Amino acid sequence: MKKFYKNDIKLLIRLVVVLVVLNVVGTYVYKRFDFTQDHRYTLSESTLGILDRTQEPVLVEVFLKGNFPLEFRRLQNETKQLLEEIESRNSNVKFKFVDPNEEGPSKKGIIEQLYDYGLKPVTITVNDKGAQSQQLVFPWALVSQGEKVTRVQLLKNMMGANTEEKVISSVQHLEYAFAEAINKVTQEKSKKIAILKGNGELDDAYIADFLMTVRESYHIAPFTLDSVAKTPQKTLEQLKEYDLAIIAKPTKAFSEEQIGVLDQYVMNGGKTLWLIDQVQADFDSLRRDGRMLAYPKDQSLGELMFKYGVRINPVLVKDEISTKIKLASGRQGSETVYSDFLWKFAPFVYPDSEHPIVKNIEGVKYDFTSPIDTLKNGVKKTILAKSSKYSSLVGTPNEISFEVINEQTTPESYQGKGSYILGVLLEGNFPSVYKNRVMPFTVDKPLSESVNTQMIVISDGDIIKNQLDDKGMPLELGYDKWTNMLYGNKELLLNSVNYLLDDTGLINLRTKEVKIPMLDKLRVEQQYTSIQMKVLVIPIVLVVIFGCIFILVRKRKFIKK
Repeated sequence: MKKFYKNDIKLLIRLVVVLVVLNVVGTYVYKRFDFTQDHRYTLSESTLGILDRTQEPVLVEVFLKGNFPLEFRRLQNETKQLLEEIESRNSNVKFKFVDPNEEGPSKKGIIEQLYDYGLKPVTITVNDKGAQSQQLVFPWALVSQGEKVTRVQLLKNMMGANTEEKVISSVQHLEYAFAEAINKVTQEKSKKIAILKGNGELDDAYIADFLMTVRESYHIAPFTLDSVAKTPQKTLEQLKEYDLAIIAKPTKAFSEEQIGVLDQYVMNGGKTLWLIDQVQADFDSLRRDGRMLAYPKDQSLGELMFKYGVRINPVLVKDEISTKIKLASGRQGSETVYSDFLWKFAPFVYPDSEHPIVKNIEGVKYDFTSPIDTLKNGVKKTILAKSSKYSSLVGTPNEISFEVINEQTTPESYQGKGSYILGVLLEGNFPSVYKNRVMPFTVDKPLSESVNTQMIVISDGDIIKNQLDDKGMPLELGYDKWTNMLYGNKELLLNSVNYLLDDTGLINLRTKEVKIPMLDKLRVEQQYTSIQMKVLVIPIVLVVIFGCIFILVRKRKFIKK
């Protein structure tokens, strides 16, 4: 027996020595292991590159601290674990969790400051010892370096989804959101975006929210093609200084010289985002008069688009899966009663593509959009958005009125129709519209085929248009003040810009899949007692069994001794 105890003591000493050695080594060598099936805590190469370039301190303030329901605790924990991984990679990045609802003299000031930053809270129900109460939660974070500050939305907006579904979608978005934010505050802006003007494009007030958001990461400036008639070569050289040109809902035709400048800009590798209306239809005039005439309009871009591989047809898409409008439906006493109606000429599009531009984004609101045909020309085409299978086409010219709201249809009405393309990404070497043709002006070394480049074509100019409040101030892009709904237009356009200008591969993080096991609440409710018994009894039984086995093994050893 003495020998047995001596062996135990030796074993214990060895174990202590090994633990001491491991702790000493651990102070010099740090390594985390990700054993999750989806490797959710393994940072991508793009994120690692951003962190390795971060040389100055960065502070991440997360306003998700407090006593939350299960779903928010999951989002809180996932956020904390990701930030721990980021901090372990680069100690310059520090994070802290802040409870804006914590009682104290500064509580009111903190909440007001969050509102000033545009951090909108959500209201949740908190159960505390059987008592229910309402609490404001700010699922946001602020990332700052010096005076540079940017917001990170932790809980994605998803209409029709419950909190659990929102959390799952949000967790998949976390690494991209924080990596992008850190990149914004640590790197100087280098890419330049030209906002084309002079051909009846949207006024700045109606694209203000998009411009204010995109300028956090890129240089932006208006660019007119007015001087092209006098100095086309100079205009082309000036446009070539920009990495991306955005053409937002032009209403006037482009001249041959202007088309030549745009074409050679693309041939020299310029990226473009085309937001084109092919039908003249305006909801404001419809709301005012109750009916309007929708008719084709021509910006003289048809041949250019055709050569690049797409054609926007001058007809309208009418979709049963649509967004709501608010109209007067009667009177109650002296007051007008307003009701929500589905407006079939404003399709509600949930992209089902796995492409990083549209993966996991909120539904997008279109307005008087047209179908796009894709043509074979050797350029790679990726469909970004389509109407639902319950959609059809309305020819133009045609009178549009609110009577379409009362239109009765059946699923059989859409057989052989639907799923019209509303947005497409084109990538590759584009043929020039002036290939084997005479240019409208003399160009130094004109190109008949582009270098490898990209463009996005969306058949709705109003997709970038923000509404104005009663004081004429711009509202958030995608927000409809009439129905109080927030759509995913802003996310779609920002993702489009980031994809076209991304040279770090950061946008590809949006395709990262994170599988979060969530409790089946219905099953838990139905089998609460049995689950409770299993959770309490099984561990105790296992401990007893292992204890008995251990005692038997020791007895046999003693007998042999």
